[in-house]
Amino acid sequence: MDPRLLYSLAADAILVVHAAFVVFVILGLALTLIGKPLAWHWVRNPWFRLAHLGAIGFVVLQTWLGTLCPLTVWEMALRERAGDALYTGSFVAYWLHRLLFYQAPAWVFIVVYTLFGGLVVLSWFWVRPRPFGGKGRRDSR
Repeated sequence: MDPRLLYSLAADAILVVHAAFVVFVILGLALTLIGKPLAWHWVRNPWFRLAHLGAIGFVVLQTWLGTLCPLTVWEMALRERAGDALYTGSFVAYWLHRLLFYQAPAWVFIVVYTLFGGLVVLSWFWVRPRPFGGKGRRDSR
């Protein structure tokens, strides 16, 4: 098999993981906020909530530091090795790239990600996670 094809497939796989990460961050907050009035107990799972907080925390931190996401760096390196100068590769790469990457000044991303991260932190107070290691109360406060 042509090594360039393998690099291109690996880059597509990273792009899919990147899209899944974005969906997790966005839907994680939406489902948490929706889940409180609907009394979905899983939205109070401390492991889910910690993973969600860590994910958006990582995004906020990297934007404050002005660094690229490691997934983006890895994907671009693989695309370069595959000989793909731009996103002219596969269907998956083309559409996921159009959904994930859009043009705006850096300050817009910093503000949006920081505000979104603040909403995630506030959700910890409105939809309190159960304590780690215990059953905790299963109410819908």
